[in-house]
Amino acid sequence: MTAARGTPVDVPTQDGSADAYFAYPDDGAAHPAVLLYMDAFGLRPQLRAMADRLAGAGYTVLVPNVFHRHGRAPVFALPEFISDADRPALFEQIVPVAGALTGDVVARDAAAYLDWLAARPEAADGPVGVSGYCLGARLALLTAGTHPERVAAAAGFHGAGLATDAPDSPHLLADRITAEVYFGHADQDPSMPSEQIERLDKALTEAGVRHHSDVYAGAAHGYTMADTDRFDAEAAELHWTVLLDLFRRTL
Repeated sequence: MTAARGTPVDVPTQDGSADAYFAYPDDGAAHPAVLLYMDAFGLRPQLRAMADRLAGAGYTVLVPNVFHRHGRAPVFALPEFISDADRPALFEQIVPVAGALTGDVVARDAAAYLDWLAARPEAADGPVGVSGYCLGARLALLTAGTHPERVAAAAGFHGAGLATDAPDSPHLLADRITAEVYFGHADQDPSMPSEQIERLDKALTEAGVRHHSDVYAGAAHGYTMADTDRFDAEAAELHWTVLLDLFRRTL
């Protein structure tokens, strides 16, 4: 692990400026770039800490506020520690905002984030890795499918709604993906039930995508997030092991 430096930045998009967090190894060298997509609770200290850990492992990391059209982070007033009791009121606010992130919007924003990273001296030339959490797993899959020439690795953890019956379900982009893909699903997650996991795996297999998925036994949706009561330390560390291994192989 190397020392990491992190700073708030603003990324120009077609729909205004997206505030973001940018972390990179503090060694003056260029490193492989990673686009890290937040969970539904948004850009906050937990996501910054995750970006810092990735930067310490040798990556240049951008964490955008994907809700930037609705304000700068924090878009929603969050408690320091998010409990199950907090979730209903929070999701009343979050669901409509998250629902506005259509496939076209995600693809457009992803292009802006990737362009911004490519222009940074801290980022090495070449394709990037993408990792996403909860809502962000969907964004990671969409980004891999809409920018296949730019994404070499994509990972999603405790993702939601990745292979639905909807005509714009992310799994329908499987035949466009050239990245290696990994998914770490939460056990008995109602937002990603077993039938969706099977549908996603089937789509990736039929498209010839290099991929692997695991169901983390006993881990609840949100298991990577240490500022919530869904955190599972063992599952979170496993996520770091497989994510860093994926990026070492591909970036």
